[in-house]
Amino acid sequence: MPYFDAASSAPLHPVARQALLAALDEGWADPSRLYREGRRARLLLDAARETAAEAVGCRPDELVFTPSGTRAVHDGIAGALAGRRRAGRHLIVSAVEHSSVLHAAAAHEADGGTVTEVPVDRTGRVAPDAYAAALREAPGGVALACLQSANHEVGTVQPVAEAAEECAAADVPLLVDAAQSLGWGPIEGNWSLLTASAHKWGGPAGVGLLAVRKGVRFRTVQPADERESGRSPGFENLPAIVAAAASLRAVRAEGAAEAERLRGLVERIRARVPELVPDVEVVGDPERRLPHLVTFSCLYVDGEALLHELDRAEFSVSSGSSCTSSTLTPSHVLRAMGVLSEGNVRVSLPRGTAGADVDRFLEALPGVVAGVRERLGAPKPPEAAAGPAPEPEPEPELVVDSLGKRCPIPVIELAKVIGEVPVGGLVTVLADDEAARLDIPAWCEMRGQTYEGERPAERGVAYRVRRRT
Repeated sequence: MPYFDAASSAPLHPVARQALLAALDEGWADPSRLYREGRRARLLLDAARETAAEAVGCRPDELVFTPSGTRAVHDGIAGALAGRRRAGRHLIVSAVEHSSVLHAAAAHEADGGTVTEVPVDRTGRVAPDAYAAALREAPGGVALACLQSANHEVGTVQPVAEAAEECAAADVPLLVDAAQSLGWGPIEGNWSLLTASAHKWGGPAGVGLLAVRKGVRFRTVQPADERESGRSPGFENLPAIVAAAASLRAVRAEGAAEAERLRGLVERIRARVPELVPDVEVVGDPERRLPHLVTFSCLYVDGEALLHELDRAEFSVSSGSSCTSSTLTPSHVLRAMGVLSEGNVRVSLPRGTAGADVDRFLEALPGVVAGVRERLGAPKPPEAAAGPAPEPEPEPELVVDSLGKRCPIPVIELAKVIGEVPVGGLVTVLADDEAARLDIPAWCEMRGQTYEGERPAERGVAYRVRRRT
């Protein structure tokens, strides 16, 4: 069964497995002790730290191991904010950061700090001048800025080096969440702090990295002990750390060739999916992106149903769609990009993925999507018009009551009735599903209709669409 969700967690690399088993025999003792077994464990820990630091591009004494990537993010943000409290209490993040960064930002706000979210374009990329503007226009002193190296949902690579230059000019440290990209290569630019997670590159779960460059003001917030420079208390999971470092070195050694191979497979998916499946939007930057990840959204499809059907067809994929969550809230990444959220599929290929598995996925996908659409009563793809439609006088608007209905039903009902109003006429969709705020404008853009905004209704929200085609 092809596993296409490496962005969530990559399969354990063979080198990681070998290193883990060896370290279980050799690295079980306390590395802080001076007897023989402790010294042996210390040698393994020091070697792992040197290997990881070389991959990160920092000094070994600037890097500590944490119990997870999320813990590294939370400790890194909290420590930098605490160390620079005199400089200010303002935090800058991009609108598409991983939830661990956004949760830390929310905690900072709850503690009395302030936060700016820098917007992204439709590909999910932050503009360096937008980062510069956020630094310049911040209310009060900026303590820290955060920017991911590449997006976890759509694969877009961020301009970290340019953002780091802007931060350096403003004398603000930049924390980079490198979880998705560290296994593919070093992070360019003059960043100040960096975090990563081993299970994203094929290491074992439960190992994170936190690098803090010398000169960055940093104060550990939680109670400290003598381990990991006082920045990550508790007994080190030495076998997992050794396996994480060994696998990072291994994937880096094979990274260039494997990245080129997987990029070709992803290009095949990006090109073929819109040809095979009607009403699909491929999202993310087509060029500046991770080599193994592609995301697309299908109109008129329930994301949860689509993922279940792909699983029945023996393909493991994930989604940023609101329909995969009981909260009915669209992915914050897709929302920030302003793209379609319904029927969202993220394919992230692990190392070693065979081209034949990608071909089988492309063969299965059209039938799976068509089956889900048929069950939901989705409209058939429209035929090409012979010429521009006439422009008669607008008539009274048509109201569609989709209250209490989950995505993508409000969009399906809109698509079914849009032809019942004349060109220039209005359709108002009443909906209380948060996803409608994103998906109805996205449908209008894909279908050449005009979205005229929203207004409060007695229940839910009224979304107004004017027919243009």
